[in-house]
Amino acid sequence: MDVVAHGLWGGALFNPQGRKKFSAGVLRGMAPDLLSFGIFHVTHPGWFTERLAGKVSGPPALTLLPPYVFHAYNVTHSLVIWAVAFFLLWQLLKKPPWLLGAWLLHILCDIPTHAASYFPTPFLWPFPTPFVNGVPWSTPWFMAANYGTMFIVYCGLFFYFRWKKT
Repeated sequence: MDVVAHGLWGGALFNPQGRKKFSAGVLRGMAPDLLSFGIFHVTHPGWFTERLAGKVSGPPALTLLPPYVFHAYNVTHSLVIWAVAFFLLWQLLKKPPWLLGAWLLHILCDIPTHAASYFPTPFLWPFPTPFVNGVPWSTPWFMAANYGTMFIVYCGLFFYFRWKKT
């Protein structure tokens, strides 16, 4: 799924808890991609500028990506790492860090929405992972369905809270 959609789904999880939790959900929903690909985009502004200008389409070629992108992707897209972080924070904070649910949702959404040919989700990393050859999130009908569903969810949340206030 694209990074914006991840953020919006993460925000939807925590929207009922107010703006601060919504914003935190958005950031945590986007964090796995920002921590892996974001660094690449910041350190390779030429590629990003060419993409925005329409000179380059699609994702960056695998050969263009430095090794740290692959390692960061493995770490940030692992249910094993997520579970360790969740339980460690739970022990430190003495309460469950529910906002990490947006990170979990990111991983779960990526499993069926990444093709095996380009960044399949290593959800069991560091253990061997049976990659799912999913429907790429960039497929037009999937993007329409994803954002259409998101629109319905946000409209539902809006009308629910408007109705609840009266």
